[in-house]
Amino acid sequence: MKKISRRSFLTAAAACGAAAALSACGGSSASSTAASSTAGSTAASAAAGPVTLQWSVWDKESTPYWQAMADGYMASHKDVTIEMVDLGSSDYMTVLATQLAGSADLDIVTIKDIPGYANLINLDYLKPLNEVLTRDTGDFNGTIEQLTTDDGNFYAVPFRSDFWVLYYNKDLFDAAGVEYPSNDLTMEDYDALARKMTSGSGDTKVYGCHYHTWRSAASLFSILDGKNTIIDGTYDFMKPTYDMVIAQQKDGICMDYGYLKTSSLHYSAAFENQQCAMVNMGSWFISTLEAYMKDAETKFNWGIVKYPHPAGAEAGSTLGTVTSLAINADSPKAEAAADFINWCVSEEGAQAIAKTGTFPACGSAATAEIIKSTEGFPEDSNSVDALTTSNVYLEMPYTQYASDIETILNAEHDAIMTMSETVDEGIQNMNDQVPAVLG
Repeated sequence: MKKISRRSFLTAAAACGAAAALSACGGSSASSTAASSTAGSTAASAAAGPVTLQWSVWDKESTPYWQAMADGYMASHKDVTIEMVDLGSSDYMTVLATQLAGSADLDIVTIKDIPGYANLINLDYLKPLNEVLTRDTGDFNGTIEQLTTDDGNFYAVPFRSDFWVLYYNKDLFDAAGVEYPSNDLTMEDYDALARKMTSGSGDTKVYGCHYHTWRSAASLFSILDGKNTIIDGTYDFMKPTYDMVIAQQKDGICMDYGYLKTSSLHYSAAFENQQCAMVNMGSWFISTLEAYMKDAETKFNWGIVKYPHPAGAEAGSTLGTVTSLAINADSPKAEAAADFINWCVSEEGAQAIAKTGTFPACGSAATAEIIKSTEGFPEDSNSVDALTTSNVYLEMPYTQYASDIETILNAEHDAIMTMSETVDEGIQNMNDQVPAVLG
């Protein structure tokens, strides 16, 4: 397919808002190597005099790590000023694409999601970063490879990485006389534990586990052996996971999906109200729980362990989402922008991010220590060990068809979980529809 020009995109954006089509990139084998990371300032020191970098972000006032990153960098780079341009969180990636189409004065751009990332690459708005990144790509737990396109390049570098863990209510486990979950929990072990922890009825019922209504919460255990992805066009590998979750739902081990959709019950409320013994959720929930427990009328003890995984998969294999930094292909300050990005993923930058309670993409013993030292973090060794991952699989890896695939999978997930389709019917629909998109 032919790439869309900037002029064509701007016209389409004015007429249709967010209707930017994803198109193909060129194909060649992907490979990348990089030197070990330093917090060096090669670009900034080479710049002739002071330089101001414009950086697109969202929700600047309510997101502490933006300012922490800018301040941390400027403290050691006196000739550089970072100015943030807040584009808002609503339709951020569409607004960003429109800004770039109009030749906005942006040097560093933040990438919020994979469909938007694919769109910006298709529009030639991002600079390849293979030769720019100074930190070893292996330090990113495989996420760089999942951001690499068919032309062998990656166009964004993750600075933040949220990964999924299993949260559990220690008090409920203690009351039931059941041993806490471990950091090496297979799906079979997890299912048995959820069934064992289910008790009561009516308003006092405790569900053994809980799945939020996002597709990722119930279906993506299936990708953790590293053998399959959700962008390949075949989905038979998802059947065991869906079969387990539907059986749990029918047996009352987890709440009914239809009820959760109509009631809009949030996963945080289900866990904080002690309606479930376990909930699988991203690492962002840690700070939410810590804040809740400070003022909660009824406090309880909780912990986390590594994400449940299929038999044969390595413990610590989990789902992840990343927030990344990229460089505007038209920026005249690309070298200075690259230096900022390299600082953000250095150990110094990672620690600055961790101090805001946010997980950096390149974690270390030091950043884990910072996170676990936050007020309210569980003190047990399993919770601390759960902060270390082995393999992180993005909920949606890069593909130019990300948006279309997401739409199909979400629709079929909804049909399977409401049991308006059987698991086999839903998977067959995925197998039929996604290849038609892939062509």
